[in-house]
Amino acid sequence: MEYTVQKLGKMAGVSTRTLRYYDEIGLLKPARINESGYRIYGQAEVDQLQQILFYRELGVNLEQIKRIITMPSFDTLQALREHRTKLLDKKRQLELLIANVNQTIAMTEGRTTMTNEEKFAGFKERLLEENEQKYGQEIREKYGEEAVETANRAFQKMTKEDYADFERLGETILTTLKAALATGDPGGELGQKTAELHRQWLTYTWGTYNKEAHAGLAQMYVDDPRFSAYYGQVQSGAAVFLRDAILIYTGAKD
Repeated sequence: MEYTVQKLGKMAGVSTRTLRYYDEIGLLKPARINESGYRIYGQAEVDQLQQILFYRELGVNLEQIKRIITMPSFDTLQALREHRTKLLDKKRQLELLIANVNQTIAMTEGRTTMTNEEKFAGFKERLLEENEQKYGQEIREKYGEEAVETANRAFQKMTKEDYADFERLGETILTTLKAALATGDPGGELGQKTAELHRQWLTYTWGTYNKEAHAGLAQMYVDDPRFSAYYGQVQSGAAVFLRDAILIYTGAKD
């Protein structure tokens, strides 16, 4: 069966403007253009749009989607299985948050009690899943399944106070990094203070500390544009400066 852009948009629940944009950027091209100049989509395009919408639902940006679905090794069945796993994880997180809200309502009405740890359980699950989606595969390949699971367990055990300290420490790292950058010396007092604060911050989620892993993470900050952009909000070149400070701190660089 074939569809015009209007029919496909109505069936899929997306605007015709969106479909035209997908065509413009090469994400979803029509099967053909008919004699009247209308875009015509076939079954292959319908299936491809479904994949695109699955990825969009999971928060993947259009550039990444285009790269994924145009890879020669792209496997539709495998992708669907991965979508199912991630959507089930998302469903579980929503159920946790709903249960959290219900328990909080019951506590407020005096029908039950609730520990401070229970109040934040659902939010922790969501943060862990977001990190898993963004970095899960690469950090598991780099550090191993056991190390990642240990870190996740440490994060889940955080109390409300621990998490507040963890967040504050993250902000302090950025402030100190900015001051250290002004000195231009990653091995100086402020540069090494930044590295020490970063070590403290890591232990909240790692549970244990390893110098080699710390040094490896520092290099990832430079190699991975996502991390570089995050530290780049402080100042251009901040990720490189932080890496050098950490490499000196861990003894990986003289």
